[in-house]
Amino acid sequence: MPTRRLFSSVRTSFSCVAVAVLAMALAGCESLAPSPGAAQAAAPGSAPAAVAKVEVLWLGQAAFKITSPGGKVVVTDPWLRTNPLTPAEFKTFENFRKIDALLVTHGHFDHIADAPALAQMYNVPIRAPGDLNNTVMTLGVLPAALLPRMNKGGTVEAAPGIKVTAVRAEHSSIYVWRNPATGKDETHPGGEAIGWIIELENGFRIYHAGDTAVFGDMKLIGERYKPDLALVPIGGNFTMDPADAAWAVKELIKPKAVIPMHYGANPLTRGTARQFTEAMGASAIRVIVATPGQALTF
Repeated sequence: MPTRRLFSSVRTSFSCVAVAVLAMALAGCESLAPSPGAAQAAAPGSAPAAVAKVEVLWLGQAAFKITSPGGKVVVTDPWLRTNPLTPAEFKTFENFRKIDALLVTHGHFDHIADAPALAQMYNVPIRAPGDLNNTVMTLGVLPAALLPRMNKGGTVEAAPGIKVTAVRAEHSSIYVWRNPATGKDETHPGGEAIGWIIELENGFRIYHAGDTAVFGDMKLIGERYKPDLALVPIGGNFTMDPADAAWAVKELIKPKAVIPMHYGANPLTRGTARQFTEAMGASAIRVIVATPGQALTF
């Protein structure tokens, strides 16, 4: 996704169309009711201790709050404060209450924007492409202790019982930083974009594809990690569109269930959940269209 400069260029449009965009996104989010016990609505921001299974909340774009059966909280790609789809509750960072693992797929503004603030508030390291973290450290945005380095193929325990593996994504990555001395934006290397395999304490596996086009090694990711749930971008323009995303899910990844993401928050990403569900057709893979802030349990 283009960087902070792009979002600055459309900030005025967002202020005028945010409500309309949200309505359009939700109109495309015609829920396909999951089977009993697979995905049930719960109150947004449920206390982690009350979670018996896996709880997934979509917070707009590629941001998710995932709560494990053991009460661990995993947050992905946190663009929250200026994201028109993020529920108001989660624009106040204290409402997360705790974060045990913080995952970022690449350096574009709509994926890393609020990661430094959350890392500082909850004293949790950012897991991200190693070269991106090196850039963030060199610029003095965060201390080295909050910026551990890893790369594609690496697996680490991001929190007790929570394993994450960095996998390939077909996308770009830069980091735009506003130099406090000049007041001007600077573009810095952001490493290579990645996706994440998130394995929870009970073995439940989530594939967060990040921003990506279709690529053949999605088949390898599907066969090697056998994800129970895939989170895939469908907006088009910067990522897969609904047709490509559905083809990748059905033919390559083959998860048990899929949630579309990365649509409805930017006028340039025009793909909709309706188009995605239609492209998925009669597939046996369960399609779950999330509403921002709605808790789904698995």
